[in-house]
Amino acid sequence: MRDWVHRYNDAGVEGLRSRASPGRPAALNEAQMKELRILVLEGPDPERSGVIRWRCADLRDEIATRWSVRLHERSVGRLLHQLDMTRLQPRPSHPKKDSAAQEDFKKSIADRCPPAVGETAVIF
Repeated sequence: MRDWVHRYNDAGVEGLRSRASPGRPAALNEAQMKELRILVLEGPDPERSGVIRWRCADLRDEIATRWSVRLHERSVGRLLHQLDMTRLQPRPSHPKKDSAAQEDFKKSIADRCPPAVGETAVIF
């Protein structure tokens, strides 16, 4: 009650309105958030970071290294959500894979394998 009395004495009836509390300050500022977004979109450098895709734990360590900010993995997930990004990622691929060899293998397998149950084979 004492706070309300002081607020009324200072600002009148307007002083009794609920005010938004400032809350806890953000862990990363806007420039750091933009840099984090670029970092995630570009992906990790396997030689430097030692990973082939970002996980929240890896991003947490990268944030701690770059900006000396200690966060929990869930907090990193929240930061990604604020950036309109998701934690879902495609399956990683090996940097030395040969896409042409994979396609040739798929074609050769299709030629050698009989049709699956329920499929009809077309014979000319």
